[in-house]
Amino acid sequence: MTRSAKAVAAKPAAAKPAAAKGAIRVLPLTPERWDDFETLFGPRGACAGCWCLWWRIPRSEWTRGKGDGNRRAMRAIVRSGAPTGLLAYAGKTPVGWIALAPREDTPGLDRSRTLKRLDEKPVWSITCFFVARDYRRQGVTVILLRAAAAYARKQKVSVLEGYPSEPRKGSVQADAWVFTGVAGAFRKAGFREAARPSETRRIMRLELR
Repeated sequence: MTRSAKAVAAKPAAAKPAAAKGAIRVLPLTPERWDDFETLFGPRGACAGCWCLWWRIPRSEWTRGKGDGNRRAMRAIVRSGAPTGLLAYAGKTPVGWIALAPREDTPGLDRSRTLKRLDEKPVWSITCFFVARDYRRQGVTVILLRAAAAYARKQKVSVLEGYPSEPRKGSVQADAWVFTGVAGAFRKAGFREAARPSETRRIMRLELR
């Protein structure tokens, strides 16, 4: 056996992604976990200084607070005890986020032409995802969705609703443009299509009780 062949033979098998090994745990964002939220979102607030307030506050207020102002506003909401979302961890490292709250807490949805209410059923809305770069495309989003369903059941929620993109076949979208998730992940987590407001947008629902 040549030296190069020996090197290949001695090379250990590649480690499975953390998500594939079931090493991801998911916990609600609380004031005590705020530092983990900041660590995950980084200095840019996940994307363009948003701090996951895009759907929660008026656009003018969001623009004025872009960056540190939005960070402080989100922290105040978390401190109030209002539901905001769940954090995914690999060990002690925060690696993913799913925004989850009563639809009434995200009035930006009603301002959207394509995301109007379907009916009068009380729903909780899943409005945003953010996954650390090294953990993307490893199933973390599906794990977060399943954890969101379990959390919502404990809160006695009847219907869980999401607003994912359905990319055109063969198209590749930047992660920043699919921050509401992709329809395929919702399907894997048991959600069903409730409406198709546009060619590339779906409203997905999961009936909990």
